[in-house]
Amino acid sequence: MNVVLLGAPGSGKGTQATTVTGRLGWAHVASGDLFRHHLKAQTALGRQVEGYMNRGELVPDDVTIAMVRERLAQPDIAAGVLFDGFPRTLAQAHALDTLLASLGQRVDLAVYLDVPDEAIVQRLSGRLVCRECEAPFHAQANPFAACPHGKCAGEHLVRRADDEPETVRRRLATFHRQTAPVVEHYRAVGVLVTIHGEGPVEAIGRAILEAVDDTAQDAAGAVRAGPR
Repeated sequence: MNVVLLGAPGSGKGTQATTVTGRLGWAHVASGDLFRHHLKAQTALGRQVEGYMNRGELVPDDVTIAMVRERLAQPDIAAGVLFDGFPRTLAQAHALDTLLASLGQRVDLAVYLDVPDEAIVQRLSGRLVCRECEAPFHAQANPFAACPHGKCAGEHLVRRADDEPETVRRRLATFHRQTAPVVEHYRAVGVLVTIHGEGPVEAIGRAILEAVDDTAQDAAGAVRAGPR
């Protein structure tokens, strides 16, 4: 199966992707991870990405798709693939459809983690990090109680610039502008499942796994029924 996991920054997408792929033994394909891998390995694609980043330009879709194509040629994708945060735009969604079709595959399921914007603002703006040791905390969910290294009393805690409330709102506006058409694309082709992204992490994970299981059962039933 090929599953796309969509969600705004701070929706919990990364956490759920790691959990789900761990449970299912699937490959976890995230564009950010692909960029970092190719940059570190200084591959030809990595050098292209580095050039765009050094010039402050967005990495073109064709370069990203080339990385995804290379990743899908690796043997560990046989059990299943979870695309995390990709595609981000409608152009990328169409390019992924074309790439998978060339491999005799398709996107079987798209899961959209729906979290209200203000809940995300509260979630992200509450994040704090120690500028000395990088230990993460959260004003509500994980407040500073004691230094994990026994070296401070929380005086080095800071909020990252991209977690400032207004910055988060701008990031969300960009997400909605770019990704809303992707959500509608998958809704139109009948593979979209929307899951409420607030609540216990474990419950959200179970809902994603149930959606995957339902899709797999539907596919198996269609194969057994055969052509009409």
